[in-house]
Amino acid sequence: MEANEQELIGLNFSEVDESRKEFGTNQYHYKKENRILAFFKNVFAEPMILLLLAASGIYFINRQYSDGFFLLVSILLIAAISLYQEKRSQNALAKLKEFIEPLCTVIRDGKYQNIKTQDIVVGDLVVIEEGALVPADGIIIQSNDFSVNEAILTGESMVVFKDSNQEDNKVFSGTITASGLAIVKVTEIGNDTRLGKIGSSLESIDTEKTPLEIQIGNFVKKMIFTGAFVFILVWVLNYLRVGNVLQSLLLALTLAMSILPEEIPVAFATFMALGARRLMKIGIVVKQMKTVETLGSATVICTDKTGTITQNKMDLAGLYLPSGIEAGINTFKDIKETEELLTTAMWASEPIPFDPMEIALHDTYKKFAETDMTSHFKMIHEYPLSGKPPMMTHVFEDSSGNRIIAAKGAPEAILEVCSLSKQDEQKIITAMDQLTGKGYRVLGVGEGNLQGNNYPDKQQKISFTFKGLVAFYDPPKDNIAEVLQSFYTAGIAVKIITGDNLKTTNAIAQQIGFVGSEKAITGDELMKWSDQELQNKVMDINIFSRMFPDAKLRIVNALKACGQIVAMTGDGVNDGPSLKAAHIGIAMGKKGTAIAKDAASLILTEDDLSKMVDAVAMGRKIYTNLKKAVRYIISIHIPIILIVFIPLALRWIYPNIFSPLHVILLELIMGPTCSIIFENEPAEADTMKRGPRPMRTDFFNFKELTASIIQGIAITLGLLLSYQWAIYNQWNENITRSMVFLTLITSNIVLTLVNRSFYYSLWTTFQYKNILVSIIIGITIFLTILLFAIPFLRSLFNFELITLSQMFFCIATGLVSVLWFEVVKYFRRR
Repeated sequence: MEANEQELIGLNFSEVDESRKEFGTNQYHYKKENRILAFFKNVFAEPMILLLLAASGIYFINRQYSDGFFLLVSILLIAAISLYQEKRSQNALAKLKEFIEPLCTVIRDGKYQNIKTQDIVVGDLVVIEEGALVPADGIIIQSNDFSVNEAILTGESMVVFKDSNQEDNKVFSGTITASGLAIVKVTEIGNDTRLGKIGSSLESIDTEKTPLEIQIGNFVKKMIFTGAFVFILVWVLNYLRVGNVLQSLLLALTLAMSILPEEIPVAFATFMALGARRLMKIGIVVKQMKTVETLGSATVICTDKTGTITQNKMDLAGLYLPSGIEAGINTFKDIKETEELLTTAMWASEPIPFDPMEIALHDTYKKFAETDMTSHFKMIHEYPLSGKPPMMTHVFEDSSGNRIIAAKGAPEAILEVCSLSKQDEQKIITAMDQLTGKGYRVLGVGEGNLQGNNYPDKQQKISFTFKGLVAFYDPPKDNIAEVLQSFYTAGIAVKIITGDNLKTTNAIAQQIGFVGSEKAITGDELMKWSDQELQNKVMDINIFSRMFPDAKLRIVNALKACGQIVAMTGDGVNDGPSLKAAHIGIAMGKKGTAIAKDAASLILTEDDLSKMVDAVAMGRKIYTNLKKAVRYIISIHIPIILIVFIPLALRWIYPNIFSPLHVILLELIMGPTCSIIFENEPAEADTMKRGPRPMRTDFFNFKELTASIIQGIAITLGLLLSYQWAIYNQWNENITRSMVFLTLITSNIVLTLVNRSFYYSLWTTFQYKNILVSIIIGITIFLTILLFAIPFLRSLFNFELITLSQMFFCIATGLVSVLWFEVVKYFRRR
């Protein structure tokens, strides 16, 4: 590594500030459509808004100015509510984007610092490691076996090796580090990078809709077509009755407005965005909205061992020497073999270590070695981690031509390249089994012998001398036993997929109460099976050891083929394919590589698997609450549709009990109820005891949809009872309208309370903590009082003051038409 030491100091604080003022920040800035204009364009393309505009126009033509102005105000109010919901969603997504932004390492004032990629400035020294995204364009000033994949720019997926001595010594933002490490001096940032100059095309890429979004969209479209058909039918019926085109058109618009469930897509967008925001607050970054839908369906979680189940501390716990002695690291100066083993293991590690095991080896060497020789040698060749089982090799040389060739990796891999007798090999395997049986992670270490500069294409072709075994202890995380039990209680199977030794993994599994640790297989054994064999056996195996990328991918695909919804954790470059293939790819926020984070759909910011328990619970809660909201919308729309249609179709005395004004008023009440109250509902007590919900093509099953329809019909019967009771008593049209409206408002309030759970009683749900229930219901009651108390509003809506007995009748009817469902819930609990 031949860089001038002065170059590695980097910029100081004032130089960073000056560079930022001159060149700006490392962000892409493109011309975007005005969000406010785009929003209003979308709002006024909504069928409901168009119907309101049409109805308002007819009122003005008929010189019913009060009605016309009310509808215009309603349009503005709907736009304001939609804008508020849009703003909430956008703010949530903006926060997510901020969390997703990766960190990078820079050298400033001679110190390594972790900063956001947007804070990089021209002139910074950026340290880029294997698996990381290159954050800006720059020139390599120092590197170790460094290669990048530039497919994002060139379309070619070939790996390109680069170093400071080549003509091609430049790296570009957005490319991926395939191997090694480099220190890069930043030359261009943001829009000035090569990716920035072509990046505007990325802005036009549309986001793919999720399956649930498509289902809801299709449902709304069906309702729109139904509304259009009924609209024409009612227009004709009214025209035949009154003979007035505009008047009959206005009445037909009333029914069309009552059919459109425009609250559903608003509720969906709100639930998904705010759900992702809630997950972010507990340390889970959602990169793809569809993941929020899928979380509640997860049936299998495939987890890595190191750093996920264990603490990733990697303390040196023991050594095995070629002489057959088991020693501790404190024998470094006393036993020559110990010194040789630990020194060789240090040389086999990266010069700038970032892996916990390599950090431990470097720290031990510096602690005990009398003279630190690392500054006298430079790396001249590197073989990155490869092979099955894997190993890695580094070649160093000093100014006198003295050479060090050091390798470390899986003990089996090191034994294969060392010339050992069967007897010695068996002793080493026995020692390895004893160490792994204690839960230690064990690496073999070898010293290579190679003359000349003709390096073989594979490190396994070099002749090595066995230097011993180094054992690390990575204790389980304190909470992992409880986390596993939470998954089991939730009906979610857990499988460990690791590159580590089987005995080490088994020992840790037994310490944490992992279920089914006796059922295990290695990667090599797994690859011998056919796809069908793997599918037949994959659910019975719980520990997969010595795994590599192809094997991990086959496991995920086999589980998916068995109908499982798979969540997969990972942090390395090699985890990318399996994270991408899983239904829910989970990357670690701290130790995860950029490739893992890019492939994943979730990022755990604290590398804490317990957050996945919270994520699954949140996913189940969001989906359940969205269902409650949509079922509420269906149930309350049915009586509005039927109370408009039935009196007209059956030619009752007051055929047009509701006008567009009444329907839009009800819409303004129902909108906040479904998208504010239900979104804020807490999880029900048995959420994590129900088991995963099945992934279906339909949002509702027949039983759920039927129950909501029956609820709607029951409320309709209550409205018709109030209507007929008024007719029976020969009360006028305004009193009849007032009674029907009050019955509907009462039913709406009670339906909101009853549908907070389709299992637990009203008394139980009253104890749920959701302050918005009281606020929204209070506003609804207050608004209803104003409608009757203020003469202008009473006249505008054609209401009339009713007696106490009439009011009690309406309230009682509204209560009974909904509370019957509590009896159904009682028998469900029984």
